[in-house]
Amino acid sequence: MSGPPCVLVLCLGNPDRGDDGVGAAVAALLEEHLPPGVTLMARSGDMLALIEDWAQFDAIVCVDAAAPMGEPGRIHRIDLAHEELPRDMAFLSSHAFGLGEAVALARTLDLAPRDIVVYAIEGACFDGGAPLSAQVAAAAAPAAERVRAEAARLQEQENHA
Repeated sequence: MSGPPCVLVLCLGNPDRGDDGVGAAVAALLEEHLPPGVTLMARSGDMLALIEDWAQFDAIVCVDAAAPMGEPGRIHRIDLAHEELPRDMAFLSSHAFGLGEAVALARTLDLAPRDIVVYAIEGACFDGGAPLSAQVAAAAAPAAERVRAEAARLQEQENHA
């Protein structure tokens, strides 16, 4: 592939806040297991920096924890090319500015990649110092596999665009 990498896998969350650490857990499982040319990045801080992170990419697969909606560990796939982030799904951030706001701002500024797919994993506990709950820890491996396949699909799509 020539030029800059086209697909970014972006895993969000704070591993020191219980289930908010699922992004870091998925990132650890994906290290060395993504297709060549796919970039992996983990972020736990400033969500505004996301816009700079994804500026050079054509497609993003994002992993983040979501507030519990009834089934901790449930994995939701949201393709932002075809749907909006659900209003009833809260992405938990230690900052007032989270994933939904970063996507909206990037779109307003015409800086959002064409393809953004979000894998949101429902959490149960977001307390400081808490470990991942058992349900969320069990969801990390299946989420990592789905993200790996998604990244490969997007890379293939971008290479033929």
